[in-house]
Amino acid sequence: MSGPKRSSSTALKNGLPPQELLDDLCSRFVLNVPKEDQQSFERILFLVEYAHWFYEDNSVENNPSLKSFTLKEFTCLIFNNCDVLRPYVAHIDDIFKDFTSYKVRVPVTGAIILDETFERCLLVKGWKGTSWSFPRGKKNKDEEDHTCAVREVLEESGFDVSKLLNKDEYIEKVFGQQRVRLYIIAGVRDDTAFAPQTKKEISEIAWHRLDDLHPASDDVISHGITGLKLYMVAPFLASLKKWISAHKPPIAPKPDAPLKGLCVWKAKSNSIGSSTMIMDGQITKPVSDSQPPDTGPGKSFRNFRFDTTAILQAMEAGFSS
Repeated sequence: MSGPKRSSSTALKNGLPPQELLDDLCSRFVLNVPKEDQQSFERILFLVEYAHWFYEDNSVENNPSLKSFTLKEFTCLIFNNCDVLRPYVAHIDDIFKDFTSYKVRVPVTGAIILDETFERCLLVKGWKGTSWSFPRGKKNKDEEDHTCAVREVLEESGFDVSKLLNKDEYIEKVFGQQRVRLYIIAGVRDDTAFAPQTKKEISEIAWHRLDDLHPASDDVISHGITGLKLYMVAPFLASLKKWISAHKPPIAPKPDAPLKGLCVWKAKSNSIGSSTMIMDGQITKPVSDSQPPDTGPGKSFRNFRFDTTAILQAMEAGFSS
């Protein structure tokens, strides 16, 4: 499967993953998948991205001596250590550039979650960045828009909108070659428990006043009037205001409601780099027991676009052996 073997002890001293770990990742995520998922570099790099998430969320977290990699760095490692991919190492810059371009054309869906007064909406902040956005994400292969929205909102906030989602109530915008559809989920209690179900993707969840979000322009990247950095929020606000003006909220505005954003969940990193989740704000009830604890490998896999059945079966066989 690979070239000259590198000893585990030497690799760990350098922070690099040992050869047997790379072999295992290549076997699980790249080689033992349906042939249709190996027919283009775009699909292959989605598989490599899948392996990268597993490596970062499980291997690195369980062994802090391992080095963390960007997706491109990890892609180079996999290509250099997998026989079927090694012939293309010389072209990896072009392959990765094409993959990045392809990803921004994949449709995105999510939700605009409003509280019971329609004065606040729920925003999430990414793990590494400082921008706030509506919970949303890219569609999987053959996935319907509303199904993707339910899945992404559940992954990023822990809240199931399936029973509240109306397929006809949405705002849709096109940015370049990417279509973004956000379903309007209105009337959610502000004391609802929120907590993401994926590792190292969301760092904070909060209710924010819509009046504080209105920027001077509707640019994709903008700042609210309080200085809050926003991503893919401003272009939806005018249409959202029109929708709100045509619908009566379940309860009247609360005169004693906090003027600033209300944090309902926040992640905190501990001293060894793994994430410890803490609850802030008004949350008093635990996340529903219907969602199992994040102990299995499947929870860390986000946004994969293709049929994952074969991969998950291979993983289950690996863990049970």
